[in-house]
Amino acid sequence: MKRQFVHTEDGSTTLYVPALNEHYHSIHGAIQESLHIFIRAGIEFYLQTHSTGFPLSELNILEAGFGTGLNAYLSLLYAEKQKIRLQYHSLEKYPLTFEEIQQLNYKTQIPAKNPDLFDRLHTSPWETENLISPFFRLHKYQKDFREISFESRFDIVFFDAFNPDIQPYLWTEEVFRNFHKALKPGGILVTYCVKGSVKQALRNLGFMLKKLPGPPGKREILRAQKAVFEKK
Repeated sequence: MKRQFVHTEDGSTTLYVPALNEHYHSIHGAIQESLHIFIRAGIEFYLQTHSTGFPLSELNILEAGFGTGLNAYLSLLYAEKQKIRLQYHSLEKYPLTFEEIQQLNYKTQIPAKNPDLFDRLHTSPWETENLISPFFRLHKYQKDFREISFESRFDIVFFDAFNPDIQPYLWTEEVFRNFHKALKPGGILVTYCVKGSVKQALRNLGFMLKKLPGPPGKREILRAQKAVFEKK
């Protein structure tokens, strides 16, 4: 697919796919969208609600849609700052080329002691675990979301597929069942999408849903939590 570069309102870049009329991130601000949905409503919420008297030292995250690597990069920087070990697994059927990666401006837009870690996220081999930093391990899979098979392994799912009007087959109950199974009891799934059919698919699987205020340009986002004790 042909992809074009677009500058969003917070100064960060994203990609636009003309054939799908779809952007990888919000045109109102790629970085602020990712921070709002995946870092604050995802990682920070989980740490605040799952620390029982002492801070958690490790998190396991499964991402649906590696894309530009922005969510992974912000997670890496958060882990470095908070000194939390992250095991980060990400799915992407159509990876970007290195030439495309070099045109993204996240290294200059996001303060970091070692911005070259962004390149390491993209250049690390696929289908194997890679130590990106002392606090961040990355395993990328070049496969469809429907092909995963994990069980009670992850604390958080970042669900960041193209919107369901464009790729409805990635937002079905069948697909979400795989991610529900992959989450530990009490684990959470965060996504930008609050479409009725998506919420119903998640409810059918037993997720408890909470709509949250969205980032600029987006009224609401969604956080879904897997029950701690499943009904038999």
